[in-house]
Amino acid sequence: MFWDEPSRDEDALAALRDVVDLSFRIECPCLPLDHAHTLSSALLDRLPWLGTERHAGIHLIHGAESGNGWMRPQDPEKDLLHLSRRARLRLRVPESRIGEAGTLVGEQLDIAGFGLGIGDMTVVPLLPLPVVFARHVIADPGQDEAAFLAAMANELQRLGAPVNKLLSGRSHVLRVPGGLVHTRSLMVAELDPEASLRLQRSGIGSDQAMGCGLFIGHKDIAPVPGAA
Repeated sequence: MFWDEPSRDEDALAALRDVVDLSFRIECPCLPLDHAHTLSSALLDRLPWLGTERHAGIHLIHGAESGNGWMRPQDPEKDLLHLSRRARLRLRVPESRIGEAGTLVGEQLDIAGFGLGIGDMTVVPLLPLPVVFARHVIADPGQDEAAFLAAMANELQRLGAPVNKLLSGRSHVLRVPGGLVHTRSLMVAELDPEASLRLQRSGIGSDQAMGCGLFIGHKDIAPVPGAA
């Protein structure tokens, strides 16, 4: 007799696979470099639950960091982010919301006066990779790097993702009506598969509907573009 039952580890991973990323093709030659608030507002107008649903979030749209002598613009008040046809809009949603999120296909969003057409949608499972990376995590502007990392280690421990290695990178400022949101990038390494999925599924901190606190799997610990 052959009897193959899933291990407890496999069961634990399966229970964490109820959240996915949705990748949408976009028609959009350029956007403001700092588009966090305007993109979030446009999407929340159509899918209000993105701002309240647990495990939901909106990834910011990114272009290439460098290539053929071109460097990513740095002035968020003046510079534009020029996008290639490979650029995508990505949402993080529970599987139960995939159908509702799919109603975005065919929509045209106004992002601070720039048109963003939304095309075909692809479901992208979260990968239990040992290294995950978040471009923006809410940070206290008065904290130095060591204090920020200590606070993140405590929060990750609370989320059930014990930490062996943390790396903080570039600081950012996101402009919102009435103020500024300060963030830092964060890489977490040497995670076991369950901790990796748990962290990606939950995210960390606030403003996930504005691209903050959302982790993506990274294949190794080599420098990430824009991380430092």
